[in-house]
Amino acid sequence: MKSVQDTADAQLATIDTPPVVITSDLRKVYRTGFWMNQQVVSLKGCSLTVYQGETFGLLGPNGAGKTTLLKLLLGIIRPTAGKGLLLGQPLGDRNVKQNIGYLSENPYLYEYLTGWEFLQLAAGLFQIPANVQRQRIPHLLDLVGLSVADARKKQMRRYSKGMLQRVGMAQALINDPELIFLDEPMSGLDPLGRYRMREIILSLKAAGKTIFFNSHILSEVEQICDRIAILSQGELICIGSLGELLGRDETYHVKGEGGDLSILKKWLPSIVFEPDGSWHGTLQADYYDFLGSLRLMGGKVISIHLSRQSLEEFFIQQISQINHVVN
Repeated sequence: MKSVQDTADAQLATIDTPPVVITSDLRKVYRTGFWMNQQVVSLKGCSLTVYQGETFGLLGPNGAGKTTLLKLLLGIIRPTAGKGLLLGQPLGDRNVKQNIGYLSENPYLYEYLTGWEFLQLAAGLFQIPANVQRQRIPHLLDLVGLSVADARKKQMRRYSKGMLQRVGMAQALINDPELIFLDEPMSGLDPLGRYRMREIILSLKAAGKTIFFNSHILSEVEQICDRIAILSQGELICIGSLGELLGRDETYHVKGEGGDLSILKKWLPSIVFEPDGSWHGTLQADYYDFLGSLRLMGGKVISIHLSRQSLEEFFIQQISQINHVVN
């Protein structure tokens, strides 16, 4: 039987973009106890590859080792065993950090500074010239949805959770990084805040940035990521694109209202009509042709989605299988 890494290597063989993250058998063991004679294995031989321009999602339950892996990649902690490369350099290389952006799950921000002052501080750490800062900071504030006036006047201790997360994202981008690490970027955000954060990530993706992030909000991951990996109890249990993991079923479940019933039955052989006048069914024909035909009929779509298993269902299934084997 093929291992997770063998399968991942086979999947990646056809990708012709250069790798920006490579790990080989990364392992992290923490020592604990009064005499430091007890061991807690946080990460077990993790091997993965992330390619330039990818948006890569790292998933797993609490305590799975996601943050540990991020810290290893960033050089914040050292691996117990194994090795890795970041932008072609060994993990922990200082020169690489100039090209990396990082947003932690609970970023510590200097609360008595304004957002503008904090971004100036971050820019200074990267030795970004003042004339570049004057152009880049307003651009980043606009990107993350904060007004320049508020950023200049309001201290961050008066910011909401969403505003702090946005400032944190702006500082992660202050050096125009090639590779961006995001640790639970949507944690604690309301639906509007999550929508804004998703749009920011998608705009970075469109700009060709490589994004490596973990999240518990699987519906957002499903919309954003090119590939995902699932960690459970420190072990990588699967890796691949959504199509490879969830299946490539192009059948859609459609719900709508109005239209010509006789024509609808040709498109949706299993169509069901509801008492409120709506209908739903399974579409196996071309998605765009159906929408065009429906518009000509005077009907409209209420909802449409792929009939395949959702990422949330797949995730729960994988974690449940692992827990069942362990128990």
